[in-house]
Formats: sequence, structure tokens, C-alpha cells
Amino acid sequence: MLVRPEDLGYSIVHSCTDIQIITFIYDILTVSQNPSSVREATGLLDQSFQNCYSKDTSSATVMARHKTFDPEDVLEKAMETFWLYGYEGTSMQDLVKTMGINRGSLYDTFGDKRSLFLAAIAHYNDTCVKNAIASLEAPTASKQAIIDFFYNLIEGAVDDKDHRGCLLTNTAVELCPHDPQTKSRIAANLRSVENAFKKALSTATEQGELTTNHDLQALAQYFTSSIQGLRVISKVNPDPETLRAIVKVILSVLD
Repeated sequence: MLVRPEDLGYSIVHSCTDIQIITFIYDILTVSQNPSSVREATGLLDQSFQNCYSKDTSSATVMARHKTFDPEDVLEKAMETFWLYGYEGTSMQDLVKTMGINRGSLYDTFGDKRSLFLAAIAHYNDTCVKNAIASLEAPTASKQAIIDFFYNLIEGAVDDKDHRGCLLTNTAVELCPHDPQTKSRIAANLRSVENAFKKALSTATEQGELTTNHDLQALAQYFTSSIQGLRVISKVNPDPETLRAIVKVILSVLD
């Protein structure tokens, strides 16, 4: 039988001063040989922390906390964890372990798991995506920038020993069919990629590298969707020669 912290006389849903007690009890329960007890303890304590940190932080019962960690650094670690395991496959305990902070700090800084995940998606867009499309957004970017983009994509996929693919693509498959908010976020991020391609295509047309009968919007959408397919294939078969053959066909529309 699982002993709840409330049963021990601690009012964990009314005071943030009991966090050390909650964490201590959790640490004890996680050495249990009964997996169902551990899962129940995890759910109970996660809810307790959420209740605790959802209260007005201006209350006199909540003392100001000095963060001893860099929020951007731990958010990067959370992003890497979600990227590797997916949203559903990542537990709060996984996040606590990889981020290197306690549950209290996690909830106090980022809120619940869903809020942290959305923050991780935004961080991925602000770092990985923006870095990837920077070459397409350069003032002189044109046809060669598009070609280089896809071959650089292959190099990144081959070098990724965990075969994680793209976090946006992974999330689109896992959550977007039943999560409108996440769907909206992912769609906005993909539009930024599409716009970068369109900019480079426009420059290529102006410089005479492409014929004027190309539908630049359709081409930009095609390249954006091709990235998603390429990243999925690279998770299954990261063979560089196979990926290069696929890219050669993708880029043939520029001939």
C-alpha cells in the first residue's frame, strides 16, 4: 500500500515550504520494488508540485527563490530530452534528471510538463531552425544556398548517432492530430522555413538562375515538405548515399 504524504500529516497542496519533504518522500518511494507504487507516487507528487506552484507567488507564505542555474541552459537540456524521447515518452523524472534541477525549481521556472514542452519547441525554433535557415535568409542567398542547405541536412542526419530526426516533424506526427495549440506552433515554425526558401528562390529568379515560370510559393512548400520526409527517412535509414540520391531528385526541380 502506498503511503501518501498527506497521510503523514503534511499539507502538500497548501504550502510550498514542504517541497523538501515531498522530494525526500519521493526519493524513498523510488527505491520501491513495486513499479505501480512508484508510478502512483510520481503522479501524486507531480500534481502536488503543480498545485503548489500554481498559487500566487506574491503570497507571504512563498519566499523568493534565487535560481542557481541558467534557465536557458536547462531549457536546452529539456529540449534535447523531448527530442530524443518525444512528449509522451518523456517523464517528469527524466526531465528532472537531465535538466539537473529539482522538481520545485522546474515547476517554479517553467510550469508543468506541457508548458515546458512548448517552451522547448520555441527554443528549438529559435536555435536549431533559425540557425539552419540563416543561410537561406542571407541577402545574396539563391540557388546554391538551397542546394547547400539540403546537403548540409544530410551531413547533420548522418552525424546524429541517436537518429532523432527533426523535433518539429516528430511533434507534428505525435501531437498535432489531436493538439490544436501545438499544431498552431508547429505550423508557424514550418512557415518560417517556407518563407526562407521563398526568399532564396526569389533571389535566384531575379539573378536568372531559375525560369520565371516557376511557382515560387509551391516550390517553397515542396522543399519544406521534402525536409520533413528526408528527416523521417534518415531516422530509419541514415545511409548517406541513399539520402544523397533522394536529395538529387528533390533538387531536380531547380534544373
